[in-house]
Amino acid sequence: MIQSTEQRSLKGKTLFITGASRGIGLAIATRAAADGANIVIVAKTSEPNPKLPGTIFSAAKAVEAAGGQALPLMVDIREDEAVFAAVAKAVQTFGGIDILINNASAISLTNTEATPMKRFDLMNGINARGTYLCTMACLAELKKSAKAGRNPQVLTMSPPLSMKTHWFSAHTAYSMAKYGMSMCTLGHAGEFKTYGIAVNSLWPRTAIATAAMQMIPGVDLALCRTPEILSDAAHLILTSSVFSSGNFYIDDALLVEHGVTDLDRYSVTPGTKNLIPDFFVD
Repeated sequence: MIQSTEQRSLKGKTLFITGASRGIGLAIATRAAADGANIVIVAKTSEPNPKLPGTIFSAAKAVEAAGGQALPLMVDIREDEAVFAAVAKAVQTFGGIDILINNASAISLTNTEATPMKRFDLMNGINARGTYLCTMACLAELKKSAKAGRNPQVLTMSPPLSMKTHWFSAHTAYSMAKYGMSMCTLGHAGEFKTYGIAVNSLWPRTAIATAAMQMIPGVDLALCRTPEILSDAAHLILTSSVFSSGNFYIDDALLVEHGVTDLDRYSVTPGTKNLIPDFFVD
C-alpha cells in the first residue's frame, strides 16, 4: 500500500489514457490536466453518438479547459499497428510517455448461452488483449521515463483477483476478460520491477455513474458514485513519492487511508446509504 502522504504534482508528465473520451477515463484525464499534465486521449469515438456522449475532441477541449495539453487520437486498441502508431505520435508530440492508464473496457453481463463469440472476442480483445498490447507498446517509453527519474507507472482499472465461483457463474466471459486485465497487473508488476516501473490496479467499491453503466438494464444511477472518486484515488497513486507496485487498490479504502473521510461528496445523490456495490469486491 501507499505509505507516504507526500504528494507530487503531475505537471509536465505525459499520460497515455485509453477510453478517455468519457466517464472514468475522462475524469482521470481532467484531474491530471488540472496539474498541467499532457494527456494522450486514446479512444474510438470521433463522431458524436446520442447513446454515448463524448468524443476524443470534446475530451480534448475538457482537458485543455482544465489546464492541460491534449492529443486526441482515434484508436481501436484491438489493432496492433494503430496502438504502436499512437505511441509514436504521443512521443513525437510530447517527447515521451510517463504514465499508462489502461481504462478502456467492454462489458456484457450475460451468461454463456447469451454471449455469442463475437461479444466474447470483443470483451477479451479490448479488456485483456488491449491492456497487454498498450502496455507492451508503451514499455520502451516507460523505461526511458524510469531512467530519467520521472516515476513511470501503469495503472489499470481492474479488480482484485478472486477465484470465487460467484464472480464467474453469471457472466463467465466478462469475468475472464476483466480478470485478464488484473492478471496483466500481477505479471507486469513483477516483470517491470527491475526497470523501476510501478504497475497497479484500481477498482471501485460501488457502481460508478457513467454512460456505459446507464445502458445496463435495472441500474439506478442515483444509487451510484461519480467518476471523480476514481480520479481522486488515481491521482493519489500516480503522485506518490513511494515506489509501490503489484497492488489492487479499492477507491474508497485508499482515500480513507489518506484522510479523505467525506465520501458523501462522491455520491450522485448525497446522503445515499444503499449505494449499489460493484462486482468483484469481496
